Parts: sequence; C-alpha cells; structure tokens
Amino acid sequence: MAVPKTGLLVLDCAEPLELADFYAALLGAEVRPGRDPDLVEVVGASGIHLAIRHDHGYAPPSWPRPDDSQQAHLRILVARENIDEAEREAVALGARPLDTKNNGGARDARLYSDPAGHPFTLATLA
Repeated sequence: MAVPKTGLLVLDCAEPLELADFYAALLGAEVRPGRDPDLVEVVGASGIHLAIRHDHGYAPPSWPRPDDSQQAHLRILVARENIDEAEREAVALGARPLDTKNNGGARDARLYSDPAGHPFTLATLA
C-alpha cells in the first residue's frame, strides 16, 4: 500500500511576499505563512496551492533560450470567453507578455512571465 502523498509546486524568487501577492491576486487566492520561514503559501478555495520560496541567489529563468530554458511553468486555465479579461488582469498585476498572440480556437494560449521572471501560460479550457 502506498503512503498517501500530496504535491506542491514551489517557485523560487528573491521577493517571496511580492510574488505571493501577485499569484494570490491573479488566482483569487490568499497568502499564508509557510511552515518554513523562507516559504510563503498561496491557497485558494478551488484547489490552488502554491509555495513561494526565498532564494538568496535567485536568477530568473530565461525563455526561449534552449541552453537554459525553463524546466516547468504554471498553466492557468480560464473559460474561452474570459481569456482577454484574464490577460488584462495579469498584465495589470505585473505580468510581462512573452507571447500573447491570439490563437483563437480551442487551443488559445498566451505566455507571460510573473514579476520574478517565471513563465506562465493563460490558456482556454478544453
């Protein structure tokens, strides 16, 4: 029998409270102190649970350079009719567009970096 487990996505950055505030506002979640003093958690009623960790030597990931490109990114799903509004909201909160071409159709996805440089995608629900 397997031991019960849960997963948690942890993003490293230089300013964890600022980045936690960004994701809490973007995802309609709240910021909570983490169990570790270098960790802040972002928790929402719809199952959202991220952790933001203070890294004293943090350097943001680069995209799209293949030699040191991202290894993971956050994909945020929104209803098709809300993607333009979600894009405006993300940018107003401090996201920087990396690739926001309007793909239209079933696979509309728009790429941004958060205030600490982590890439994330706003994508329409399938």
